[in-house]
Amino acid sequence: MARLHGTGELARIERLARTEAVPANFLAQILSELRNGGLVTSKRGIQGGYALARPADQISLYDIMKVIDGELIESSGNHAGRSGGRVKEVWADLRATMEEKARSYTLDTFIVKDTAEMYHI
Repeated sequence: MARLHGTGELARIERLARTEAVPANFLAQILSELRNGGLVTSKRGIQGGYALARPADQISLYDIMKVIDGELIESSGNHAGRSGGRVKEVWADLRATMEEKARSYTLDTFIVKDTAEMYHI
């Protein structure tokens, strides 16, 4: 979808599923969540499909993770006891580091620009 952004062409689930080796039903569920989260748009019908709601360089991995999973590394449980407070601090630090890193990757990072870049094992 990132490669198609701005071309007017919509991505179809069947082709995306085949290209990315993902089951179409699973992909449909993900795209539905991304649509509900405002990251993709969709059009129904014979000429329908999906498109990014904004350019690929403006949608971060963090945006996607937040829509799909909610908070990253949620800290729950009892933080009492001798080490509870420190455990909570470490988890908060880890979460902040992951969020920062996830924000640094945008969808344009994942676009394979040349088929020579694809590796097959």
